[in-house]
Amino acid sequence: MNLITPDTGLLFWMVLIFGIVFFILAKWGFPAITGMVDKRNKHISESLRLAEEAQLRMEKLSEEQQQMIAKTRQEQGRILKEAAQARSEILAQAKEDAAARTAEMVEKARVQIENEREAAMRDIRRQVALLSVEVAEKVLRSRLGSGVEQEALIDRLADEAVKSSHKES
Repeated sequence: MNLITPDTGLLFWMVLIFGIVFFILAKWGFPAITGMVDKRNKHISESLRLAEEAQLRMEKLSEEQQQMIAKTRQEQGRILKEAAQARSEILAQAKEDAAARTAEMVEKARVQIENEREAAMRDIRRQVALLSVEVAEKVLRSRLGSGVEQEALIDRLADEAVKSSHKES
């Protein structure tokens, strides 16, 4: 047997076995293999489609996220602006309240000082009046030593009191 040129009988059996194997493979093997390849191809296509959808969703979510960040920044700016405005309003109100309280305290202090000054003036006048009465009493006692002089002074004062009451009427 020559290895380079096979015998006709061997060639016949080889072609027959190849035909049977090819028929079996064509009948049952190739459809199963092509079915599996088609199934795998469909699975890969479906996975690619799902990946593209997921990527589109991620892009949409990214856009929404950017919009939300922009809105949040705008809201943050608005809130900070309102807070600064509220702070200045509170400071202005506090300054006004402090000025009003200060003015009120100054006015109370001025009234209290005025009251104390008037009380001191009344006290001084009372003391001056008491001193004047004491001095007058001492002067009168020294001048009016006798009862006759005292009676003459009393009569004269009574006459002056009657005259002044007639003038007022």
